[in-house]
Amino acid sequence: MSRIGRQPIAVPGGVTATIEKGLFKVKGPKGELSVPHNPAIEISQADGTLNVTRPSDRQDHRALHGLTRTLVANAVKGVADGFTINLELRGVGYRAKLTGKALEMTIGYSHPVIIDPPAGVSFAVPEPTKIDVSGIDKQLVGQVAANVRKVRKPDAYHGKGVRFLGEKIALKAGKAGATGSKGKK
Repeated sequence: MSRIGRQPIAVPGGVTATIEKGLFKVKGPKGELSVPHNPAIEISQADGTLNVTRPSDRQDHRALHGLTRTLVANAVKGVADGFTINLELRGVGYRAKLTGKALEMTIGYSHPVIIDPPAGVSFAVPEPTKIDVSGIDKQLVGQVAANVRKVRKPDAYHGKGVRFLGEKIALKAGKAGATGSKGKK
């Protein structure tokens, strides 16, 4: 039995779940999500918890068991609390600001980079060097945060760029000949 798949999912107050064949819908204070899943995997609701069960020990059922449980748990958490990914800008003159709902970043290019959020995702800029990406869909929030980071990945030599908050960048050593010992033999 999958250790993740057999764990029950607690449904917080204010969240309602609807289970159909092949589709799980959940509605909460933050919004509404639907998760398609394999119809062979069964989702049941009892006493404020959700349980995911598989029909057999076949390889494909075992593989889908933990996946389905995780997707359902992420949907429940998303509509109840939401997800946020924090990014930071490192570099001289690197800064971000909100222009309406769009994120405008000055990150070393000759022009500002403007990123419009897709539906269900919002940006916040608590400081000029910090960006918060928020939403109810964990996969979409992570993808948008990765796309923002991809605009200017952290440099391997100086560490300048957009990085996840707390991300460690292993810096490469510079040239060995840049020590200032010209002409000495």
